[in-house]
Amino acid sequence: MNENILEKLKVLAESAKYDVSCATSGTVRNNQSGGIGNTVGGMGICHSFTEDGRCVSLLKIMLTNHCIYDCAYCINRKSNDLKRATFDVEELVELTIEFYRRNYIEGLFLSSGVIRNPDYTMERMVRVVKALRTTHRFNGYIHLKSIPGCSWELIAEGGLYADRMSVNLEIPTEQNLKLLAPDKDFQSVFTPMRYIQQGMLQSMEDRRKFRHAPRFVPAGQSTQVIVGATPESDKDILHISSALYKRPSMKRVYYSGFIPVNSYDKRLPAIRQAPLVRENRLYQADWLMRFYQFRADEIVDDRFPNLDLEIDPKLAWALRHPEHFPVDVNTADYGMILRVPGIGVKSAKLILSARRFGRLTSEQLKKIGIVMKKAKYFITCRELPVNTVNEVTPEYVRKILTEPKKKKMINDERQLSIIFPD
Repeated sequence: MNENILEKLKVLAESAKYDVSCATSGTVRNNQSGGIGNTVGGMGICHSFTEDGRCVSLLKIMLTNHCIYDCAYCINRKSNDLKRATFDVEELVELTIEFYRRNYIEGLFLSSGVIRNPDYTMERMVRVVKALRTTHRFNGYIHLKSIPGCSWELIAEGGLYADRMSVNLEIPTEQNLKLLAPDKDFQSVFTPMRYIQQGMLQSMEDRRKFRHAPRFVPAGQSTQVIVGATPESDKDILHISSALYKRPSMKRVYYSGFIPVNSYDKRLPAIRQAPLVRENRLYQADWLMRFYQFRADEIVDDRFPNLDLEIDPKLAWALRHPEHFPVDVNTADYGMILRVPGIGVKSAKLILSARRFGRLTSEQLKKIGIVMKKAKYFITCRELPVNTVNEVTPEYVRKILTEPKKKKMINDERQLSIIFPD
């Protein structure tokens, strides 16, 4: 690798690190005779996780960090004075293949700043993934970012070579998106999202008729929302996430805590670090919508527009609705068991299976994997005591479950004050 390519790699890998919407779940492509790479190989060098939990390595890179847009929250905005670089198509293709041959990576995550116009940029990105698939017969995972505002023809071509495509929403409301990114609007974002969905649906229909019809974006699409750059509530964010999940092509919405990389811009909030706790709570709420049969308006509403940062959203919902508890694990349906704090999807399914052979006891529930520290206040079983949330009050349960965390935080602060005295 010559010095010029190495320097570009350093610049463009650094520029790509703020995009969190990369994941490799949902696709299977085995290696073929004469080809290289696959999406089901062994452990990689970190960065992303497959649907079955394996950690895989991706070359996360930008084609260029030059950009014609001036988005307030982006490190690569055109008004920033930073080192710029651009890969030629051939350079990036050879770099990907070289990294794979050295066992550094198992796939590629390709994004880009916008140069000249969206179609010009997208065309160059499509050329990269097309060359990898057709010229080098690369069968590893490829995540291709779609440029907002690009044409249907380019998405239709790129979708034939990529496993996953994504278009970042960035800001949850159009009014604030236009405030921070004057060159963008919701139409430029949602139109390529719709193109990807149409391509996926058409591909599924074609494959029902023709066995060897080409697959289009088999791992679906994803998007990213920046949290904390604008004053939207968690209710606003989760409601738009819920609407996106109703689209059959949308697999993941990623939440990225706002990082103040352009602190000089007065349109942005003055914060010292990313709101990581809020970001984590949004992921937990997202999980409830995707796997626990919760609706967005159950998790956040007009009375509680923001998630509780002290406790997880599932516990917060349970404490707000004690009338639904206690749940008898020996008779309740699957949906209600899922809503018990401390019981996950796997544990709920095991409860349904185990109770067919007899009434469950607290010891059996522990062996199944239930977090009894939380669950005991919300369930009854064969011999569990009656001190449920209704007997001891939601306020008491909250205090009992949060007290150890507060003590730990105080102890940590004391330890830090000893190590780093004022």
